[in-house]
Amino acid sequence: MNNVFPHESTDCANLPKTIALIGKYQSQDIAESIRMLARYLHERGMTVLIEEETARNVVSQLDLRSWTSGSFAWLGAHADMAIVAGGDGTMLNAARQLARYRVPLVGVNQGRLGFMTDISRNNMLAAMDDLLDGKFVPETRMLLEAEVLRDERPLGAPHLALNDVVVDKGAIGRMIEIELFVDSEFIYHLRADGLIVATSTGSTAYALSANGPILHPQVSAIALVPLCPHALTNRPILVGDRNEIEIRIVHGTDSRVHFDGQVTVDLKNGDCVRIRRSEYSICLLHPPGHSYFAMLRQKLHWSERPKEH
Repeated sequence: MNNVFPHESTDCANLPKTIALIGKYQSQDIAESIRMLARYLHERGMTVLIEEETARNVVSQLDLRSWTSGSFAWLGAHADMAIVAGGDGTMLNAARQLARYRVPLVGVNQGRLGFMTDISRNNMLAAMDDLLDGKFVPETRMLLEAEVLRDERPLGAPHLALNDVVVDKGAIGRMIEIELFVDSEFIYHLRADGLIVATSTGSTAYALSANGPILHPQVSAIALVPLCPHALTNRPILVGDRNEIEIRIVHGTDSRVHFDGQVTVDLKNGDCVRIRRSEYSICLLHPPGHSYFAMLRQKLHWSERPKEH
């Protein structure tokens, strides 16, 4: 398979002139943050664009006549950078929509955990000073590309995922049976509630709750994490980001595949889900002093290092 990723982000720290604002889906609470960001960025000489769904959600609380709004595709063609106000779910959707346009993303946390949204709402405008002064640090994250095949024919276009691709049993309580292949080599026959295929970004999401490993973002690997396997010897496996993964449905009454937990495709017996690293990547911009391990200590409530006496 192709080992070259031509759309890998390498210049995502350039100073922006046009900034897109994207808010949490169907959230009226986001209006004040969008208003503050729009006015502040405009005062700093930026051209401000607002994602069209965000504009519709906050139109009753915000006079948007001063700002231009448009689709993700339109934002991708015009924006130098996007600021995402919401939680990780909002960031995941923005990443999938904008990856092909190489638009860097900055996250303002309006949710709960926020593994990818670094900036607190209270520190939002102060952080914008550092952002516009070029002090934010870029970090490239890989995405997965997956296609569903039925009778060896693709069901629609491939799907992207920043966190994970999950094949599960669906609403029916019975386990599913699948066969796992890596680069066409048979790995195992699995009876379980499902299988998570996660990136390093997704290692702190669903895979974490299934006892999968936490992968530092600099680790270019894909985690295969069984969900409640019938055999306790089915353990998480890490494979390289150049490997192609294939999951074949042997038996499942209501099996499905989920992409970042936001897009779902129903599966039938005999269907195949083929997963590989996407040629696209996404650039996350972090504030000065950002530490991945400090973030983990805070979000996962790990104990602090003891003080020396």
